[in-house]
Amino acid sequence: MQGKVAVSGAKNAALPLLAATLLAPGTYTLHNVPDLRDTRTMLKLLQILGASWERDGSTVQVNSVNLTGAEAPYELVKTMRASVLVLGPLLGRVGYARVSLPGGCAIGARPIDYHLNGFQQLGVVSSLEGGYVEARVQGELTGGKVWFDIPSVTATENLLMAAVKAKGETIIQNAAKEPEVGNLIDMLTAMGAEIKGKGTDFLTVTGVKELHPATISIIPDRIEAGTYLIAAGAAGGSLEVTDCDPSHLTALIEKLRAAGMQIEVYADRCIASRSVDGTPLRAVDITTMPYPGFPTDLQAQFMALMLCCNGVSIIHETIFENRFMHVAELRRLGAEIVIDGGSAVVTGIPRERLIGAPVMATDLRASASLVVAGLAASGTTEISRIYHLERGYEKMAEKLRQTGAAVEQVAD
Repeated sequence: MQGKVAVSGAKNAALPLLAATLLAPGTYTLHNVPDLRDTRTMLKLLQILGASWERDGSTVQVNSVNLTGAEAPYELVKTMRASVLVLGPLLGRVGYARVSLPGGCAIGARPIDYHLNGFQQLGVVSSLEGGYVEARVQGELTGGKVWFDIPSVTATENLLMAAVKAKGETIIQNAAKEPEVGNLIDMLTAMGAEIKGKGTDFLTVTGVKELHPATISIIPDRIEAGTYLIAAGAAGGSLEVTDCDPSHLTALIEKLRAAGMQIEVYADRCIASRSVDGTPLRAVDITTMPYPGFPTDLQAQFMALMLCCNGVSIIHETIFENRFMHVAELRRLGAEIVIDGGSAVVTGIPRERLIGAPVMATDLRASASLVVAGLAASGTTEISRIYHLERGYEKMAEKLRQTGAAVEQVAD
């Protein structure tokens, strides 16, 4: 690989920020919004709830003056778990929401209990019936203390969007610290919310009576950026990843350097290099952790990189219980991987033994791992069900072709 690839806005930031436009009536302007299956789904959901929107390139304007509903139907929610994020803003604005239990990738349970237990502390009564969550504010939203046993990004975001309209003070302990949560806090603050503790696991929200529309930019997608850095290691050569925030990628960059890659870090870009003379990288162990630890959303891609490294890599997955579904497909290329509970043991093999084959994507990040493995393998790798990939990567095939990679997206 040679050249540059630009990173799009973060899917996992765009979705809660789009949901937040429901909190107060008016017109919002969001810049750097990626055009993905998931963002299109969220925009459809906003439209069903009565909002209107327009897109001009990567800028989206949402008008939420007229809300006509408070129900997120199964037909949309089944394709994207993040649809549950409309719960918080609907409770904050109209005091009621009916949302289908979330669907999306089958990588783990991702229970909604954290959301509902947190809402309960704010005076919300909820029930589960017929596959739907029905939540209603009893009287008015009131501040409370919320504790998460495990940091949950979407639960933290949902609670923030409700708490900004709650009377009094809300404290969220063991909150998620991901940059995407920080991006939402920036938007809510621009709307008039009072939130302290950004970037920490202790958030204090002082409720306000009124919020107003805001203009905000979506942060760069750290998972997309990380995927391209990993891809440079798999394919070899030198790749400049632009329009990113390297401070969000510290855990990955340290692991790539430990594996033998050269990573140059600048304010808004990284240059990743690996020798193309056939010298293999070194096997490195990883354990997925909440931010700022190694991201679970890069585990599958990193495993693909480890296929041709010298030695044995042990990959511990601690976030989602079903996130090794890509292993069976990687084995079709010749990978030597053994699953042992929540760990995968990857034994590096000579690159010539990694040979392209037809494979099938099972979820979003698994599909990206198959692209990475295909770049490392000889021959042709044909990946089916790439609609998973399109949920989180904007124009990936086009971007990779700009670097000299032989990647083509074909119609089914």
